Amino acid sequence: MKYAIIIPAHNEADFIEMTLNSVVAQTLLPQEVVVVNDNSSDQTESIIDTFVEKHSYIHKVNTNAANEHLPGSKVVAAFYQGFETLHTDFDVIVKLDADVILPENYFETICNHFQNDETIGIAGGLAFIEKNGDWMYEAIADKNHVRGPFKAYRKTCFEQIGGLQKSLGWDTADVLLARFYGWKVFVDESLKVKHLKPTGNAYKQQVHQKHGAVFYKLGYGFWISLVSSFKIALKKKSIRVFFDYMKGFFAAKKAKTPKMVTEKQATFIRSYRRTQMTRKIKRFLGIS
Repeated sequence: MKYAIIIPAHNEADFIEMTLNSVVAQTLLPQEVVVVNDNSSDQTESIIDTFVEKHSYIHKVNTNAANEHLPGSKVVAAFYQGFETLHTDFDVIVKLDADVILPENYFETICNHFQNDETIGIAGGLAFIEKNGDWMYEAIADKNHVRGPFKAYRKTCFEQIGGLQKSLGWDTADVLLARFYGWKVFVDESLKVKHLKPTGNAYKQQVHQKHGAVFYKLGYGFWISLVSSFKIALKKKSIRVFFDYMKGFFAAKKAKTPKMVTEKQATFIRSYRRTQMTRKIKRFLGIS
């Protein structure tokens, strides 16, 4: 299968060389790689240029999506700046961060999964972060969720879900919408991706309220948002996080913020989330 990669990069001089080295070392090379240099003020662009000179399938795009580096709309806007320049047709489109190291067989394995199961719409591995010299699973998402830093989409699935939404929460909306349309979201736990910059390290505290607003925009409703906020607060060991998330949810509701999904999709999402929560509770209680 043919696949293309788009890598948004903002001030990633400490990591991007390792990421690109892991891309060019793949056992199945991409048809095209577009690296989007998003207003970097460090040596990111010069590192990209080195790879562009050596590899004909790697291209660079310069853009300035925004001055402030926040998750969500900025990274997706940069992604689309690269997407619009793709020269080759593809079966799979990959959104890759500039701070990961992939195993050499990553894309060969991913493409095999797509080829062997036509119902898979989104696929990826698992993220690991370094702690005290050891690489540990980055436990900020369930293992059935393909993470945003290394997400591969079947082209038809990508088109059906409307691509990536230019909003915080895009990497939750896409998997929920893929499931709404009947696609499988597949995680290959044998593919261990080294995530060099743990998620959230560069983001500010007000992002918690923005995430709470995402719960509203995804149609979670009050109770699912409450439980989800509490779960996140437990992981972060901060009651402040719980209140920030719920404050964001209520602010979005009061403002009647436009949702990211239709009412039919929201109904499906609430049902799916309730089912997942019920399964986890049963598993915790030892109920089959």
